[in-house]
Amino acid sequence: MFDLIVRGGTLADGRIADIGITGDTIAAVDDLSSAEAGTVIEAAGDLVTPPFVDPHFHLDATLSYGLPRINASGTLLEGIGLWGELKQIVTQDEMIDRALAYCDWAVSQGLLAIRSHVDTCDDRLLGVEAMLEVRARVRPYLDLQLVAFPQDGWYRAPGAEAQVIRALDAGVDVVGGIPHFERTMADGAASVRAACELAADRGLRVDLHCDESDDPNSRHIETLAAETIRCGLQGRVTGSHLTSMHSMDNYYVAKLIPLIAEAQVAAIPNPLINITLQGRMDSYPKRRGMTRVPELRAAGVTVAFGQDCVRDPWYPLGSGDMLDVAHMGLHVALMTSPEQMRTAYQMVTETPAQIMGLDFGLEPGKRGSLVVMDAPDPIEALRLRPARLCVVSDGRVVARTAPQTCTLTAGF
Repeated sequence: MFDLIVRGGTLADGRIADIGITGDTIAAVDDLSSAEAGTVIEAAGDLVTPPFVDPHFHLDATLSYGLPRINASGTLLEGIGLWGELKQIVTQDEMIDRALAYCDWAVSQGLLAIRSHVDTCDDRLLGVEAMLEVRARVRPYLDLQLVAFPQDGWYRAPGAEAQVIRALDAGVDVVGGIPHFERTMADGAASVRAACELAADRGLRVDLHCDESDDPNSRHIETLAAETIRCGLQGRVTGSHLTSMHSMDNYYVAKLIPLIAEAQVAAIPNPLINITLQGRMDSYPKRRGMTRVPELRAAGVTVAFGQDCVRDPWYPLGSGDMLDVAHMGLHVALMTSPEQMRTAYQMVTETPAQIMGLDFGLEPGKRGSLVVMDAPDPIEALRLRPARLCVVSDGRVVARTAPQTCTLTAGF
């Protein structure tokens, strides 16, 4: 007797199987045709996968597009400046309401875990308090991991380091930073060292906005990898964006990527945002800016795709659908072989869960969280971005969507 059974689903590897969940845990993946359950979901050959996971987002800014104005240049720097204006006038309740609305939207699309960077460069810690409240409210159905993110610079903004520490003391999960936004390369390197030492002292993870620039001389990922090794943080550190690597010369990258792999630093490119913010100062040819995904993966680096932004000062679009992210990512990274497309799917499901330390997966003993989709396999899911027919979070059905249908008119 199970609490819930998903019958006849197609797994990512093509197998047809039933999935039995007891409590909040997957108890069996097998032929369970003779078993009973309190709730039965008939998958009937539809794709069943682990939930989607977004390892890089900004929940404190989401759904604020147009406030107090629109980013006219479309650049990263204007977005940062605009966010600086917005956070002076936004209220905590507004932040909470927008974040909760986005979380509900995301869950309906099978997105059950988000790592959100939260701006700590505000001595009120308004955003931190708001996101801690959101985390508490969504905990029954969504994993929300928070990063203490000094948006205006660890050293560039007065008191920023102390603000990061206050945020961690308040319950934020991960140490963040933005070394390429410091005033000098030396200050950027120093901020990387400080972030890694702080994480090592507290037993925490690190996730830095790192080298989000078209400048090939922005090389803080090298420092991050070296400091990861020095501080014994292997497997607990992430470099997000890494767009400068797109513009680096191949000789230097041939040395850099093995160092990243040795340090076990994960990489999170954000395809939708990286290809719209980068290359703004180019004429033609225009660089698209996303980091070297196939090369990093070939070296053994863990790479996952992130959403980053949805309708905020940096990006006017976005839907919360991680299939949109993977779809764009495989195009920009030229990952179009069948094997590579399946990998792109994993880069928004199992791989980011691994980076965040989440126990997701369709195996006995894993958390009872999964998504049933109106598609036969991961590649078709990427192609069509189909309806999420059923979303299960820790053994509970949290969203259902009717299959998409189309009826032709008579005589067509």
